[in-house]
Amino acid sequence: MTGKERALGDAIDWSFAAGVGVRLTRSEPAMSRYTRDAVQDELFSAAARAEGPVREHTRLDDGTEPPPAQVVDRPGWVRAAAASMADLTATSGEDPAGSSLRWVGKPAGAQAGAMLAYLSSAVLGQYDPFSRSLLLVAPNVVAVERALKVPPADFRLWVCLHEVTHRVQFAQAPWMAELMREAAADLATAVDEPMGDVATRVVSAVKDLRTPGDKAMSERGMLGVVRALQAQSQRESFDRILALGTLLEGHADHVMDGVGPAVVPSVARIRRAFDNRRHRNSSPVHRLIRLVLGMDAKMAQYVHGKKFVDAVVAKVGTDDFNAVWSGPDALPTLTEIDHPDAWIARVLS
Repeated sequence: MTGKERALGDAIDWSFAAGVGVRLTRSEPAMSRYTRDAVQDELFSAAARAEGPVREHTRLDDGTEPPPAQVVDRPGWVRAAAASMADLTATSGEDPAGSSLRWVGKPAGAQAGAMLAYLSSAVLGQYDPFSRSLLLVAPNVVAVERALKVPPADFRLWVCLHEVTHRVQFAQAPWMAELMREAAADLATAVDEPMGDVATRVVSAVKDLRTPGDKAMSERGMLGVVRALQAQSQRESFDRILALGTLLEGHADHVMDGVGPAVVPSVARIRRAFDNRRHRNSSPVHRLIRLVLGMDAKMAQYVHGKKFVDAVVAKVGTDDFNAVWSGPDALPTLTEIDHPDAWIARVLS
């Protein structure tokens, strides 16, 4: 990696971003000390209870005892997320170019901090494959369960089923963390390319921004614009990390629906209310923010990914599906996500 590439990787001051994000976090739902302590205890317990059913359903059991979940507030999530991003984008070695982009670290960090502050009120939980820690954001869990008017104990366990699935995925396939780091490095690398070539791709991609018959920008159209701004090598890394994220989120949703009926009494009610919340219209400002941060594309990941996993498991069973965790070459491509039979033919035949 060249000095210029290292400078690009270090362009965001994540420590500064964490400080900005913490200061900008929104106020949390009102809770008494008793309620706050009870929520924390129940989330700890729910994460532990979710382990057995998830391992049994996925047939992914490494036989180890996982560390306890970490229950955090919004500032705590911002700090953890900033640390994770610093790890994801970390570079090593001396910079012979003199870190020519380091001067942008704090302004870029301020922007990243504002993004983390916004996300801090939306994230329910997160598994960090670099620190190997499972985070549950207590105030957000409480805010959503109150908004949905669902049984708190059931909702907390339901959320934990999703996040514990991510922990189990990375325990089975630890190579995915390095794949993520390599992709992030590729995407942060400066590539010299004629601006005319980039402009041509962008113009073509913008034509796909609107879904036929729909005034809203399609998530795939926006992804097309992002890809158009990238060089070929970067587009390959972007597609691979997008396919990986779609697989992980879809598999977690598949597991939630598979395990839920046996351990979460009100799972049907929760799923219905949660899906309605995902698709609920928001204000134009919130829609724009969600678009810029890629949150709508992430929601699409759940849908496309779950369809892929459902289809493969229905056709070949869980044990054969688990070949997907065997190595990078077994991951589905973006095309295969929408054509499960193509993945089956390539990987399992």
